[in-house]
Amino acid sequence: MGIRYYAYAFDAEHTDRAVADPMSFISDDPLADAWGMPHGAQIAQTDFQQSVPKAEMLYLDKAWRELQALTGPSPERETPRPSYRMFEGQVAMHDRGWTPFVRGVAPREIPAIADDLVSLLQEVRDHARVDRESRYVEDFLTRAVDFVDGVAASNRGFAYLIG
Repeated sequence: MGIRYYAYAFDAEHTDRAVADPMSFISDDPLADAWGMPHGAQIAQTDFQQSVPKAEMLYLDKAWRELQALTGPSPERETPRPSYRMFEGQVAMHDRGWTPFVRGVAPREIPAIADDLVSLLQEVRDHARVDRESRYVEDFLTRAVDFVDGVAASNRGFAYLIG
């Protein structure tokens, strides 16, 4: 199935708990939330419409890898962009699969991430190639901008899972 990215918003008063235990804010079946299926379903019909409101959940499918590369340290950029904070992390691989990476991002961190995502989206659009992969990344980056803008506007944070 592959390693995917999911983020869930939380209210500011839950920041300490979200940072200490981000898994407590992640759904027990985030793929079902993203794809609009019943939790725990082995076989189900779906219209692939996210069942959790987009203001509450961000699903980046497998585009998180490209977004991580666009925002992280690189030969051209020694330090990561502010938005790297929401893409940073690797799963821990082991003989039975992987252990996900989870993090809570506090409301005070969100404005810098939101501003940087808007700048990044403009840069991606300015340098866009017209191919399927570029459109895929731009689409999910646009979703990230919308989600983080909404989280910033409501003074919330979010917990994310890569796994």
